[in-house]
Amino acid sequence: MSLKLEHENNLPVHIGIIMDGNGRWATNQKMKRLLGHIQGVETVRSIVEACVRLKIAHLTLYTFSKENWQRPKEEINDLMSLLSSSLKNELEKLNRNNIALKVVGKLEDLPAKLQTLIMEVIESTKNNTGLVLTLALSYGGRQEIVDAINKIIASNDEYIDEEIFKNYLYAPTMPDPDLIIRTGGESRLSNFLLWQSAYSEIYVSKKNWPEFAEDDLISALNDFGQRKRKYGKVLN
Repeated sequence: MSLKLEHENNLPVHIGIIMDGNGRWATNQKMKRLLGHIQGVETVRSIVEACVRLKIAHLTLYTFSKENWQRPKEEINDLMSLLSSSLKNELEKLNRNNIALKVVGKLEDLPAKLQTLIMEVIESTKNNTGLVLTLALSYGGRQEIVDAINKIIASNDEYIDEEIFKNYLYAPTMPDPDLIIRTGGESRLSNFLLWQSAYSEIYVSKKNWPEFAEDDLISALNDFGQRKRKYGKVLN
């Protein structure tokens, strides 16, 4: 890390990252798309380690969206295999770094063996008290809201406000993201944490995810540290 963190007393509690650009990076390098995803895993490792050092409390990674099921079957199979091997390889490091793994999304959509592995890793890390690393898997923000509404209908709750509604989301105790970083240069949320991102600060990096490094994270944090979050109020 060569960039200096400029606002150590104004760091986000929760960072969400839309990890975009693995395929484009591979194509630009004249490589197979799978190699872009493999390099993307290396970036995940680097950014998670940086967040641990910076004492970030929550990091949520948009790992596989509901829409990603529309990709070619071969690529989906490669991604599921890569996720499985990564979880197996990183479990010891997660515990060593006091990281608790959580998942949001439609876990039941994933292959059965992968579901079992994910639950084993969650169970193994559940007592860790450092960074909460949440993977959004087979996740869609609209689907999360629809699922919450269906749970409310089934519950027969007569009165609903925002706080009660939040209790029906996939991760009710997860704080809203303060900062959402998107790599790859696109300026959209792509169905990521739609309810939770109402007042999130957005930072777009032109770098594709495999190129995104710790200095780029620091740049995003320095940008965040300069912003004045008003939440609809007038600040003096």
